[in-house]
Amino acid sequence: MILPIFLLFLSSFINALHLEIPALPNPQPTCIRDFVQEGQMVVININTDGSKNDGQQLDVRVTDSLGNEYQTRKDIVGKKKIAFTSHNNAAFDVCFTNRQANKWSRNTNKHYSRIVELEIESGAAARDWNALQTSNKLKPNEVELKKIDSLINEISSELQYLKGREERMRNTNESTNSRVKWFSIIIILSLVGLGVWQIQYLRHYFKVKHII
Repeated sequence: MILPIFLLFLSSFINALHLEIPALPNPQPTCIRDFVQEGQMVVININTDGSKNDGQQLDVRVTDSLGNEYQTRKDIVGKKKIAFTSHNNAAFDVCFTNRQANKWSRNTNKHYSRIVELEIESGAAARDWNALQTSNKLKPNEVELKKIDSLINEISSELQYLKGREERMRNTNESTNSRVKWFSIIIILSLVGLGVWQIQYLRHYFKVKHII
């Protein structure tokens, strides 16, 4: 089984990429991975070149590591926007496949591809601050303060998540170490018991044979 190509992003707020997706008769997914917290909004902006019926079909599929599928778009061209709210604390993948049409695949001298400009925004960066400013009649400095407050809340929430994760991992390590310790003790006692039994057996055998 061919595994997808994964590109791991460390930024939690804005990710911008310029990709070239080759067109193949049996394409392998090219996936962009990011991590979001539960309830966090994610906006994916996609801009591609090419046109309809140019011998290529570029599809995009958004899923997370827990198996949730957020959206699938077929044969995308131009600008597309995908927005969703994360169901869990999990990594999500934006996967592209560019399939070459059969009638075009006969021309082996030419290689087809699509250029994709991808931007991923999550959390505070994904909010429409202009709409918020207009609806609430906020001043520019008030909008900036709200952005900062939203970012602080996200950082605090992420720190709490990391702290809880560290505690769970520590508990798992302690439990594993305890099991390994008792398992080692049982093995040692079993080996000692086996050694004593072998000594007693050999002594009995030698006595029966009048060797000792």
